[in-house]
Amino acid sequence: MAASELYTKFARVWIPDPEEVWKSAELLKDYKPGDKVLLLHLEEGKDLEYRLDPKTKELPHLRNPDILVGENDLTALSYLHEPAVLHNLRVRFIDSKLIYTYCGIVLVAINPYEQLPIYGEDIINAYSGQNMGDMDPHIFAVAEEAYKQMARDERNQSIIVSGESGAGKTVSAKYAMRYFATVSGSASEANVEEKVLASNPIMESIGNAKTTRNDNSSRFGKYIEIGFDKRYRIIGANMRTYLLEKSRVVFQAEEERNYHIFYQLCASAKLPEFKMLRLGNANNFHYTNQGGSPVIEGVDDTKEMAHTRQACTLLGISESYQMGIFRILAGILHLGNVAFISRDSDSCTIPPKHEPLSIFSDLMGVDYEEMCHWLCHRKLATTTETYIKPISKLQATNARDALAKHIYAKLFSWIVDHVNQALHSAVKQHSFIGVLDIYGFETFEINSFEQFCINYANEKLQQQFNMHVFKLEQEEYMKEQIPWTLIDFYDNQPCINLIESKLGILDLLDEECKMPKGTDDTWAQKLYNTHLNKCALFEKPRLSNKAFIIQHFADKVEYQCEGFLEKNKDTVFEEQIKVLKSSKFKMLPELFQDDEKAISPTSATSSGRTPLTRIPAKPTKGRPGQTAKEHKKTVGHQFRNSLHLLMETLNATTPHYVRCIKPNDFKFPFTFDEKRAVQQLRACGVLETIRISAAGFPSRWTYQEFFSRYRVLMKQKDVLSDRKQTCKNVLEKLILDKDKYQFGKTKIFFRAGQVAYLEKLRADKLRAACIRIQKTIRGWLLRKKYLRMRKAAITVQRYVRGYQARCYTKFLRRTKAATIIQKYWRMYIVRRRYKIRRSATIVLQSYLRGYLARNRYRKMLREHKAVIIQKWVRGWLARTHYKRSMHAIIYLQCCFRRMMAKRELKKLKIEARSVERYKKLHIGMENKIMQLQRKVDEQNKDYKCLMEKLTNLEGIYNSETEKLRSDLERLQLSEEEAKIATGRVLSLQEEIAKLRKDLEQTQSEKKSIEECADRYKQETEQLVSNLKEENTLLKQEKEALNHLIVEQAKEMTETMEKKLVEETKQLELDLNDERLRYQNLLNEFSRLEERYDDLKEEMTLMGNVPKPGHKRTDSTHSSNESEYTFSSEIAETEDMPLRTEEPSEKKVPLDMSLFLKLQKRVTELEQEKQVMQDELDRKEEQMLRSKAKEEERPQIRGAELEYESLKRQELESENKKLKNELNELRKALSEKSAPEVTAPGAPAYRVLMEQLTSVSEELDVRKEEVLILRSQLVSQKEAIQPKNTMTDSTILLEDVQKMKDKGEIAQAYIGLKETNRLLESQLQSQKRSHENEAEALRGEIQSLKEENNRQQQLLAQNLQLPPEARIEASLQHEITRLTNENLYFEELYADDPKKYQSYRISLYKRMIDLMEQLEKQDKTVRKLKKQLKVFAKKIGELEVGQMENISPGQIIDEPIRPVNIPRKEKDFQGMLEYKKEDEQKLVKNLILELKPRGVAVNLIPGLPAYILFMCVRHADYLNDDQKVRSLLTSTINSIKKVLKKRGDDFETVSFWLSNTCRFLHCLKQYSGEEGFMKHNTSRQNEHCLTNFDLAEYRQVLSDLAIQIYQQLVRVLENILQPMIVSGMLEHETIQGVSGVKPTGLRKRTSSIADEGTYTLDSILRQLNSFHSVLCQHGMDPELIKQVVKQMFYIVGAVTLNNLLLRKDMCSWSKGMQIRYNVSQLEEWLRDKNLMTSGAKETLEPLIQAAQLLQVKKKTDDDAEAICSMCSALTTAQIVKVLNLYTPVNEFEERVSVSFIRTIQMRLRDRKDSPQLLMDAKHIFPVTFPFNPSSLALETIQIPASLGLGFISRV
Repeated sequence: MAASELYTKFARVWIPDPEEVWKSAELLKDYKPGDKVLLLHLEEGKDLEYRLDPKTKELPHLRNPDILVGENDLTALSYLHEPAVLHNLRVRFIDSKLIYTYCGIVLVAINPYEQLPIYGEDIINAYSGQNMGDMDPHIFAVAEEAYKQMARDERNQSIIVSGESGAGKTVSAKYAMRYFATVSGSASEANVEEKVLASNPIMESIGNAKTTRNDNSSRFGKYIEIGFDKRYRIIGANMRTYLLEKSRVVFQAEEERNYHIFYQLCASAKLPEFKMLRLGNANNFHYTNQGGSPVIEGVDDTKEMAHTRQACTLLGISESYQMGIFRILAGILHLGNVAFISRDSDSCTIPPKHEPLSIFSDLMGVDYEEMCHWLCHRKLATTTETYIKPISKLQATNARDALAKHIYAKLFSWIVDHVNQALHSAVKQHSFIGVLDIYGFETFEINSFEQFCINYANEKLQQQFNMHVFKLEQEEYMKEQIPWTLIDFYDNQPCINLIESKLGILDLLDEECKMPKGTDDTWAQKLYNTHLNKCALFEKPRLSNKAFIIQHFADKVEYQCEGFLEKNKDTVFEEQIKVLKSSKFKMLPELFQDDEKAISPTSATSSGRTPLTRIPAKPTKGRPGQTAKEHKKTVGHQFRNSLHLLMETLNATTPHYVRCIKPNDFKFPFTFDEKRAVQQLRACGVLETIRISAAGFPSRWTYQEFFSRYRVLMKQKDVLSDRKQTCKNVLEKLILDKDKYQFGKTKIFFRAGQVAYLEKLRADKLRAACIRIQKTIRGWLLRKKYLRMRKAAITVQRYVRGYQARCYTKFLRRTKAATIIQKYWRMYIVRRRYKIRRSATIVLQSYLRGYLARNRYRKMLREHKAVIIQKWVRGWLARTHYKRSMHAIIYLQCCFRRMMAKRELKKLKIEARSVERYKKLHIGMENKIMQLQRKVDEQNKDYKCLMEKLTNLEGIYNSETEKLRSDLERLQLSEEEAKIATGRVLSLQEEIAKLRKDLEQTQSEKKSIEECADRYKQETEQLVSNLKEENTLLKQEKEALNHLIVEQAKEMTETMEKKLVEETKQLELDLNDERLRYQNLLNEFSRLEERYDDLKEEMTLMGNVPKPGHKRTDSTHSSNESEYTFSSEIAETEDMPLRTEEPSEKKVPLDMSLFLKLQKRVTELEQEKQVMQDELDRKEEQMLRSKAKEEERPQIRGAELEYESLKRQELESENKKLKNELNELRKALSEKSAPEVTAPGAPAYRVLMEQLTSVSEELDVRKEEVLILRSQLVSQKEAIQPKNTMTDSTILLEDVQKMKDKGEIAQAYIGLKETNRLLESQLQSQKRSHENEAEALRGEIQSLKEENNRQQQLLAQNLQLPPEARIEASLQHEITRLTNENLYFEELYADDPKKYQSYRISLYKRMIDLMEQLEKQDKTVRKLKKQLKVFAKKIGELEVGQMENISPGQIIDEPIRPVNIPRKEKDFQGMLEYKKEDEQKLVKNLILELKPRGVAVNLIPGLPAYILFMCVRHADYLNDDQKVRSLLTSTINSIKKVLKKRGDDFETVSFWLSNTCRFLHCLKQYSGEEGFMKHNTSRQNEHCLTNFDLAEYRQVLSDLAIQIYQQLVRVLENILQPMIVSGMLEHETIQGVSGVKPTGLRKRTSSIADEGTYTLDSILRQLNSFHSVLCQHGMDPELIKQVVKQMFYIVGAVTLNNLLLRKDMCSWSKGMQIRYNVSQLEEWLRDKNLMTSGAKETLEPLIQAAQLLQVKKKTDDDAEAICSMCSALTTAQIVKVLNLYTPVNEFEERVSVSFIRTIQMRLRDRKDSPQLLMDAKHIFPVTFPFNPSSLALETIQIPASLGLGFISRV
């Protein structure tokens, strides 16, 4: 089909527009070949005649169909051209708020200038493991593709991020690295991924700055290689940097800033560690105040400084090095403030003791004078001599700035090296992914060396990009085996040759830099001579001889030659560098170590952006020539080398491209400037990709996709079983030109525009079918409507005609009457109108005549005044003319007289020159000389006389001057006094004036106050009147409100009931949340435990040398075994210092009586401790059992408890007294003195005796108090126990039902709510107190165990000592023990005295309880002794021959625990007996080596649990505590081992979850507790445990069951995860509903299921498998429901998350598919009787999302319906679905932006989570409801297949 045939009427095209770049229009008539003009209709409603180019006759670009607009991949567009790309990006960015779009292999990222919630960890998890085309475009998709290709192809990858400043390059690179760090994790515990991410804050602080385009612009390029090991986990990273902009250090443009680190330092200057830097406000420094914008809005530089320091610490940069960095940076700031003073035009100097320079010298550790000298001078070296030459002020300033730039560049390089060292790994790197964050193409009004280097780098990258795109196209064609046609693409190799080849621009620039007198002008002339008119890409500007133009791939750029040579040289004075190298500050010389050795150019920059490691300063004489050559390398040469290295690295990797676009220059969020966007698209190569794709076959379809889409165009006879042949046959009929398509192996390739043509045919076919259907239906409807209307019309006509006749008659009568009325009325109106007009006319005439008369008078007046003015003006003109004439006459006379005088003077001068004149003058001259001589002599005599008079006068003058001075001083004093007086007078006058003003002011204020008072009085009167009116209104409103209150009383009761239900639901939710937190903590503990076991195994493999240490024990067990570690070994190394501690010097033995008393006291304390140790475990069990009951009811507080608390406080105070007295005793005994100190009568002895007596007295008092408290507690216990909380609740419900009054119900509800809050607060406080007490008790038990062992060893040691030393050692050990104990508790609770007080109170409470238990046990022992005697007698009687057997339970009436006496065993008592040594064999055969499949099929469910419990029963029957605990410990550890070994097998995990629950239920069922014995038979009650309460192990088994359940959920998730998306979203369950859209280069997963893909049936089969396995293993029905609920939640969450991230899935037809799939899942629940499990509710968000895809989305009513319908979806999810909604057919419409905004406005008050995706990893809290077994234990048979022959039934 010819392209011109598509230009038909109503076809839409794109035409150029100067403002919008491209504008859409519609053809008004068909185009015919030869037409010169197209008639177009613009979207704004105007018609336009578009003239075609007469030469090219090129038609405007066609516009894509609406269904293709907004595509994820630009290559999926049928028409590939610039306007289509621009429009597609704009629609996605503005309408759909999507910032990422694919363009072939390129990801186009548009900066939204707004924080978007699309980078969370949930999004990372959603993209992890997905194919790149399966999800919506995202930077995470590119990162995942790179990570996947690295692992699959074993090839290094690179991600190239480019774009303009402010386009978001750095952020994109940061998110890519964050993705790698999150997905891969680190190979060690060193958290390498955290270090990789921590490098970002450091590099941003030292390399980023604020510009006019971006607040956080990267002023350097970087390439980060992230290294991975063989398991593809991060092991390290390496960073290479390019083009640091050094010029920014010394100069910033308006509204720009220096690098962030300087402002962070200034903001943190007040910190104590930064005071030595002597910094201040950033405006005080020349290097930070030039831009005039020191603050970035929304950025806190102080916090950013803390983040930078934290990142430095994480990367291993020590505090000393950090302070060194800050010193150097502060020195740079102070160096910028150094000022120069000009001496003359060629020299300058620095002011003496210049503060900025002195601070710089102090910080840098250099000599002030030397630095001052070399800042103002430079050294010139020739072949023979060296000169020191002063420099001008401008040169010195430039040298200072060059030095600052050089120091900063060296520091930058040093930091980069240290970051690389921190990120370096010792593990061998297997592969890497490089992230290149580099600058994009730049063109400004003035372009210099920096832009030249940047554009040169972009030329190289663009060349590599073009080659890669071309290569991919070629590979695709070869793969599909279609004819290969050469695609012409732009090759920028000539431009690169122009820059870098021999005699290229860089080569000529380096050559000119070597010339002694080389300048920018001479270099420009060389460029013109070499390349002008010889290279088409090189041009010369018309109006400039100092610039040149290069035609780059993106645009023409004009470069100014000025500054090229200087920036290429990048010169720094060597003498200044030497001064810095001689610094005493050790870190500074480290920065310049690179100057002393040659380094490969791994990084380079240009002057403004300069290389990081070298200065071309003149080398010293002693260096070898090679080093000098390295230093002579120019910036351009270094940059070219580094760029070649970068290209080699990129060519060795698989590249992935990210092009960042800046949508506008004003940083407005979601604002799209078409001009700027097109400019960047042209510059970044996106349009070149489009052009290459369009040149070949851009549209590609698989055969199945083509068949599904265009099945409409086929006839039934065309459809064959072979889809490929069917497509070929149809295409040959539809498209006659075979060059427009090609058939590949798996795809059909189309030329540009052919898919649009097929879409047009498809739409026409569908439209014709729709019209035919509409025609038929409309005809039928209209016929029915016509018949109904005809029948109704006849009836209506009959009535209407009669009504019309009656109305006509009435009309005739009214017409006649109206005519008469009109006659008289019209006459009246005309007469009145005439009178009005006549009076108006007379008035107008009077006004008009007066107006004319006044005008005539004014005219006459003006003429009279004008005559007067003319008279005066004419007189003035005559006078001025006369004066000018007189002045001219006088002037002429003066000139004439002056001429005559000059003539006379000239005659006199001539006469004076004659000889006769001289003779006349000299007559009498000699006489005159003689007379003069005499006069001189006379004058000499007079002079002498005058001199004598002068001396006399001087003496007189001196005396007079002294008098005058004294008079002057006196006058000055008087003058000062007069001034003071006048000042006082003036001040008094001012005060008077102020007082007058105040008086006037007060008078005015008084007047104003009086006015205000009057006004206020009037207002109050008015207010009173208003209030009276309002009062009446309020009374009326009150009556109305009373009426409303009566009406709303019913509503209040209903709302209160609803609130009660809601609050109960909220309490349930809170309980579930608490349970979930506990289970999450348990899961975390199990994970850490597994990690600990793994590390332990690794340690054992590394070396089998056991290390001494204290193994963890469980505080809730009476033995030394732990419920988690279950180890009975205790290392004793911690106690060794106490045991081996001996007195340093011999002590004299004390008195024996003292020893005996102390020994007795010690034994008493030991007994008490032993009792406490025995009883604490039981008390802990009782506390755990009563914990549930205590949480349901509030504590009863009474006078007894208050008395108890008072007694505890007294006991605590007495304890403090005893502690103080013990300290005094310790001090007295520790004095090192003579032996008589400890003798009887000595001070120490007396103190000790006094303490003993006081202790004994206090002990008696305490015993009495304990007895009182014990009686109080017993009475309380008896009072509390009979009460039942359940009865209280039932009574409460009955009372509520009885209350009929509404007011009583409201009050009861309020009281109930307050009670619930009180109960909840008390529940939480009790829970916290119980947890604290449990922790304290565990610590006490551990310390008591250690103390017991230590006391036993001390006792053994004391018995071996002689009697004299025994007393002293015992006393010394006792004192140290008590001291250590007191010090321990003081240190433990030193920070919180309240905790210490509560601890002491709880301790005394425990002591009282234990003493009470001790007495009870004593009573029990006495009774048991009596029973033993009775039993002994009865046994004797039995031996004699009596047959009567009396059970112990018949004799004992009191409810005490019976003692089991060995008796004869009866057959089949439901117990199993085994030997202690067979325990490991039992565990091995029953747990470790048991195969679940055989047991589940052939034997009863839960058989291992029953067997284990029967073994436990027998151990309990024998009263063997050790055996019970050993068996339970081995069982739990073995189950953990099995799950760790086979944790991925669903059957294994399910089997042991079922058996663990059954074992737990057995322990409950046979525990002997009444709550668990309700459903037991009498025989089962006889099997209850008699000797041990295993409640603590029930908790351990419950925790184990929770861990197994969580592991089961993980296994389920791993199995279901691959099936969900394919089965729920992609598979087309209802065939033919969803049409496939054209796909681009990023191939989407087909919605047509291929072989091997998962379908909905696969998910249902897997669910059936899970359910059958769970049922076979005998799992509890309630637990099965919880498992199914979790499975359905996973299915719903994963499906919804993928739907929210896939634009191609958000359509009406896909909503129908989802709803059908959900209905199938609901049907499965009904078949399994699991509808009550809550699984359906977990699918509610998915159901609502599917409904949202199908409902109408146009009007406000639709918006209201959507808001009420989507209650389970968050606002973010609703808006996301609406934004992603995509029509599949032309008959569907997109969701308008206004409708989405309406939805947002309606939902703005909804308080829901801002998170977009559901947490697919969420696990509901699991509960294990008690499920007793009806199976009798004595009937259980043990099969021989289990290998348990060593067990015998009892």
